[in-house]
Amino acid sequence: MSSDAAKGTRTFTLPDVGEGLTEAEVVTWKVAPGDAVAINDVICEIETAKSLVELPSPHAGTVGELLVDEGATVEVGAPIITFVTDAPAPAAKPQPAAPAADEGGGSVLVGYGSGGGATSRRKRAVEHPVRSSVGVIAKPPIRKLARDLGVDLTAVTPTGADGEVTRDDVVQLASQASVFRNISTPEWGDVREETVPAPQLPAVGLARGLQPGSDPARSEAIPVKGVRKASANAMVQSAYTAPHVTVWKEVDATRTMELVKRLKASPDFADIKVSPLLIMARAVIWAVRRTPMVNAAWIDTDDGAEISVRHYVNLGIAAATPRGLLVPNIKDAQDLGMRDLARALNRLTLTAREGKTSPADQQGGTITITNIGVFGMDAGTPIINPGEAGIVAMGTISQKPWVVDGEVRPRWVTTVAGSFDHRVIDGDGMSRFIADVASVLEEPALLVD
Repeated sequence: MSSDAAKGTRTFTLPDVGEGLTEAEVVTWKVAPGDAVAINDVICEIETAKSLVELPSPHAGTVGELLVDEGATVEVGAPIITFVTDAPAPAAKPQPAAPAADEGGGSVLVGYGSGGGATSRRKRAVEHPVRSSVGVIAKPPIRKLARDLGVDLTAVTPTGADGEVTRDDVVQLASQASVFRNISTPEWGDVREETVPAPQLPAVGLARGLQPGSDPARSEAIPVKGVRKASANAMVQSAYTAPHVTVWKEVDATRTMELVKRLKASPDFADIKVSPLLIMARAVIWAVRRTPMVNAAWIDTDDGAEISVRHYVNLGIAAATPRGLLVPNIKDAQDLGMRDLARALNRLTLTAREGKTSPADQQGGTITITNIGVFGMDAGTPIINPGEAGIVAMGTISQKPWVVDGEVRPRWVTTVAGSFDHRVIDGDGMSRFIADVASVLEEPALLVD
């Protein structure tokens, strides 16, 4: 944060919000020149390569000037807004100041970046919790989540350090208040890969990226940036680096559907969303134990390469959002029982739908599930998430004629497909893995061991 020579005028620069970004797009300004703001009021939303982030005001006073237009991409450290405050501007210091206390006695998000333009080496900003006038300690994203869910922060029992309210605290209270039950989801999957609406065509003459004289009613140029840009780069890297092989198997999932029905009726799952995705997730974790190489990664080294076999499962769930593809993962999913795994999927669902999945939740995945069944697709050849060796695709589940004990009967049938890095795992291993996943869907009793 830098200061102007004029007394009481402060200039706020684009911060590194804690994910090592170098640039971000200013999506929406929440304030205008002349608006009165308090410390921690949201001033704008920025889109990084991983998430949509709200920036809180580091000052109390009046908005002076908006230095960046909506839709502009700016470097970290670049000035974006000025404030007029009652207090005189502080003298410039050679080093960034530590986060200061606000008028209410709590820490605020200050000290982002440097006083000048963007530099090649920056200290990572620390997001500090802010104490409100009623004494609740919570970070700005947690306050936003609480507002969106209609949760009163004063009613939340904090479990974080020093009495801080965490995301899980808010989600837990929201779940108890039946917030999840008010969100409809398809039967075959907790995380719906949301259908992204087609972009609105701009008015004539306003389409960006068109050649002079072209008709904007016939075509439109959509800039590739933010999550879409990061996802595209990752897919190209994966597709042209890892040799992909895909196998699939049709499965009688009738007993899976019966188990889902029983779990929904169980008092132990009364406050938890249950779907076949829960059984699929447990099936993948179970099958990984029998074929660990699908949970490995190819690592290029100075001496050549090595294969890193992970003895834990950070289970990724691919989810398409209006901002692009996100792949959050459940850390150490192998340690979770059915109920805890269902809760984790519920939390992931809610966060992904908001498009506010944190960068930390998207890092460190070891194997991924992608749910194409919500679109009515039977099977596909998904691209592996970079840094992993396998991805499993869930097809739609529907009733079909199936031969059982020599007789044709209606059964719930789906298709399980999987793409694998052929540098890491051979055909017998990938086939055995998909067969194991299919076996669990056919007979969930295999999960009882």
